[in-house]
Amino acid sequence: MALTIFWSKRADKKFDSIIAFLLEEWGEKVTRSFVKKVYEFLDILQEFPEIGTVENKNRNIRGFVIVKQLTLFYKIQGDKIILLNFFDNRMNPRKIKY
Repeated sequence: MALTIFWSKRADKKFDSIIAFLLEEWGEKVTRSFVKKVYEFLDILQEFPEIGTVENKNRNIRGFVIVKQLTLFYKIQGDKIILLNFFDNRMNPRKIKY
């Protein structure tokens, strides 16, 4: 059974800022490729929600590296998956906000 994906405000806002950055710095082709990669991953995530590594066991938060520079954090709650945030892997890990 496929779970339903929900975007948190933080994840939605961060995704939009990544798209804007990619468009400005790398152009439409790279941006389309990135968006396609994210949505292909989300399709897989719906079927296999435990695909990501456990990042915070107490809060049931998982992470998955979408591209080498970017990790998506999410959690599973019942029959839904909540996307929490996208994190730039080049930043200090202490700055991670779920």
